Amino acid sequence: MDLLDAHLIPAVDGVAFGLLLFVVAAGLSLAFGTAGVLNLSHGTLYAIGAYTGAELSDGTWGGLALGLAAGTAAACVAGAGLSAATAPLARRGHLAQALLTFGLALIGGDLLIQLFGADELPVRVPEALDSSVMLLGHRYPAYRLCFIVMAVLLAAFGTWVLTRTRMGAAVRAAADDPQMLAATGRNPRAVHTGVLAAAGALAGAAGVLGAPIIGPGPGTSENVLMLSLVVVVLGGLRSLWATFFAAVAVGEVQTLGVSLVPDLAPYLLFAAMAAVLVLRSRFAEPATAHGPEGPAPDPVARLRGHLAGRLRRRPRGTPGTAEAAEAAEASGTAEAPGTAGASGADRAAGTAGTDRAGAAPRGYGNRVPKWIGRLPGGTAWRQAAPLLVLLVVLISLPALLDAYSISLAGSALALGLLAVSVTILTGYAGLPTLGQTAPFAVGAYATANLADAGWTVGPVQIVLSALAAAVFSAVVGPAVIRARGTTVLMITLAIGELTGAVVNQLKSVTGGADGLVGFPATRALWGGEGMLEESELYNYALVVAVVAVSVTLLVLRSPAGKLLTGTRGAEARMRASGHPVGRYLLVAHICAGALAGVGGSLMVTVQQYLSPADVGFEIAAFALLAVVIGGTTCVIGALLGGGVFVATRDWVAGSWPGLGPLLLGVLFVATVYVLPRGLAGRRGGSDGGNGRSSGAPVPEDRPPSAPAPNPAGKVSP
Repeated sequence: MDLLDAHLIPAVDGVAFGLLLFVVAAGLSLAFGTAGVLNLSHGTLYAIGAYTGAELSDGTWGGLALGLAAGTAAACVAGAGLSAATAPLARRGHLAQALLTFGLALIGGDLLIQLFGADELPVRVPEALDSSVMLLGHRYPAYRLCFIVMAVLLAAFGTWVLTRTRMGAAVRAAADDPQMLAATGRNPRAVHTGVLAAAGALAGAAGVLGAPIIGPGPGTSENVLMLSLVVVVLGGLRSLWATFFAAVAVGEVQTLGVSLVPDLAPYLLFAAMAAVLVLRSRFAEPATAHGPEGPAPDPVARLRGHLAGRLRRRPRGTPGTAEAAEAAEASGTAEAPGTAGASGADRAAGTAGTDRAGAAPRGYGNRVPKWIGRLPGGTAWRQAAPLLVLLVVLISLPALLDAYSISLAGSALALGLLAVSVTILTGYAGLPTLGQTAPFAVGAYATANLADAGWTVGPVQIVLSALAAAVFSAVVGPAVIRARGTTVLMITLAIGELTGAVVNQLKSVTGGADGLVGFPATRALWGGEGMLEESELYNYALVVAVVAVSVTLLVLRSPAGKLLTGTRGAEARMRASGHPVGRYLLVAHICAGALAGVGGSLMVTVQQYLSPADVGFEIAAFALLAVVIGGTTCVIGALLGGGVFVATRDWVAGSWPGLGPLLLGVLFVATVYVLPRGLAGRRGGSDGGNGRSSGAPVPEDRPPSAPAPNPAGKVSP
């Protein structure tokens, strides 16, 4: 009883906080489960309501009512606008939606700060609620008790709407079968817009009512979004009451857990989120195909069919013919002699973008002098020429830029390697990730601690950091490779957030929120001096990046790379052929983690300091953006995307102080709309690594009125 009495107030606070999260998460669940929109700007909708309510609050009931009406309406309009913004992405999957809504969140958050200021706003509630009441011998704020009652009533009202009204029936039908809904005379697109508007209204109302509990200020939207995602994952998308109880549990962990187990509280939520996602993916049926943008062509099968067709032209008895034909038959693509199967494979397999006479890839033919094609091995020269041009430009940068710009170029190379590791997982393995900053952080902190311990030789730091990141990826890899699509995004997000919690808590190794600084400079080789000049650091970073990217391209162009791509496009066929798909994906995850560790090591060497912001969620989203900028299967494009991101964040934004998030948000939005297949897709060529187009494949068409695919299931009580 003494223990209960001591923790009574935190327990009731947990209920109030959990119910606040429930109101927000109900809108997020509605948007994703019914409208099929993965809305990473949902926290910004909450902030719109919170800022509006705080601005209109004057301590009267009229001010509270006016703030509630205005904040709810503003967020409702923003939700309807979100429907219009995501409509062009209906056929492109959740990855594009996540990037777009994250960009809109950056833009909206910056505009709110410009409009209301960067300080947390005070919120005034009516005098009757701005008091305390006795609760089992303890004084407790009356407003929070009132909020608990309102949230319970809202849950009951939402359940009644979804189960007992025609509007709720239309919402459920839009989730289950939009074509059938259209056949009844209702417009699924209108229902889609209404759902997102209602989700925005819920977030806005939660912002107004929750402002006295979580005041509006910088960082509020991100915190609310992350906690709401945890609630949605734990509660699922099929029941408002499950979301209700999950929200209360999260609220208790956030309040009561801090007082009972303060050392474990930062890890409990995202650990629970990751565990639930992993268990769901374990008990689910193995996916037949996976990837962020839907099924892709089967390059492995086409490559085998191409080889079988070539070998059939040899005289009978030629070694390897039977084996190749058998492999093609196992992949399901063997064709009779004389058919067009070989040429069809030639268009999409390892020779994609070239003709059989050795013509140039379609993306490079007009950009490389014709005399290169007449050299011995001319096709290889044509393919390598753009890489050589890029290398020449990178080598000449120290002679063209000032010291600050050279330092930014070195940081761009480090983040570029992070983006390349994301390319391996997202574009080649079909595992879209928001948590690749976790091995990136492992490599970065490993290098900083090695330098502090006297291990300052660059190659030693690179190898040990890559090894540490690879071991980390091997440990968390089994939790990732079983899942597919949006579930992978959520699992990797949880892993990234757990790593961030460790970074903030393990101060003896990471320095906590203060970060690490003052460690010895890295030496390029044994016996050399520490590198302090920006040009030295840049040249070191360039050499390491060139070696890492070269090794990556060689591996991706090898048979191992073809098998990895095959697991993305035809997983069921690969499994039926006896291929250990899980092992391929795990090896890819480990290798991508090692590459991210190399990037983290380079970042520490170039910057000479390290903070939690360098390895946080925003960097993970920016790395994914860099991949989309370059093309999801274009390694060089990922490097260029990293350069575009750093230039926008640090160079362009430097000319407009305070507008960095706004410019980055515009970059997100513009990339999603203007470059649906990345720079490589605009060029029309291929990366050359896997023989496929560098852009993401486009799923099959659906009726224009149909909303986005809804793999998550329906929303029902």
